Amino acid sequence: MAANLTEFYGHDTDEDTRLTRSAHGKLEFLRTQELVRRALNGKALRVLDVGGGTGVHARWLAADGHSVHVVDAVPRHVEVAAGIPGVTAELGDARALTWPDASADVVLLFGPLYHLVEAEDRTLALAEALRVLRPGGLLCAAAISRYLSLLEVSTTGRLDARMAGAVGEVIGTGKYDGHVGFVPAHFHTAAELGGEVRTAGVRDVEVFGVEGPAWAALDVAGAAIRDEHLESALQCARLVERDSHLINASAHLLAVGKA
Repeated sequence: MAANLTEFYGHDTDEDTRLTRSAHGKLEFLRTQELVRRALNGKALRVLDVGGGTGVHARWLAADGHSVHVVDAVPRHVEVAAGIPGVTAELGDARALTWPDASADVVLLFGPLYHLVEAEDRTLALAEALRVLRPGGLLCAAAISRYLSLLEVSTTGRLDARMAGAVGEVIGTGKYDGHVGFVPAHFHTAAELGGEVRTAGVRDVEVFGVEGPAWAALDVAGAAIRDEHLESALQCARLVERDSHLINASAHLLAVGKA
């Protein structure tokens, strides 16, 4: 898995700008910020950002006054994250963290639960997150929705008979084969994500839709997007963030709970 991620993130995409170069990326970033800040309890918290990439979220958390340590499987990501003021970083694996027991106030899993395609590996990553969290500490775990590829290819006019089989497979099983770009991954439903996190022993779990259902329209509009379109999409996401009928229409999901 690490070799595939290093190749993809090292050559095929720029993770450092993914959340700033499009309206959809900005929507995901702003909503993730909003949901995490809402859940944080206290100042100067010890945050372990597992799968933290180049430190996109570590940067604002450190600016907010928290102590942030990034763990990532991609060497270039670690190098970039380590250069952010207030952030430290190391090369590592979500399934075998180096931090001692009960040493973190917050653990972010923004990446591992979809890059770990086998359920047993996701179980290991969640167990490690719980191990390093202090009692009562906060877990925030992100997932990609099973309906992302359906909404993406249908709104951009690419859903044809050939593509329909692959899209149906990911909706039915969560197994994503890379048919709209990205590496093979596991895509979740909101119920599945909540179930995995609760089964791991996390308490008081809530699952949120991050972008809401308007993200695909932002992608289609592209350069024609205006500020009011992004603000409208933000309001839409907030209104239905826990709505059982629409939560899976978000491109990303976020589970929040306590150790």
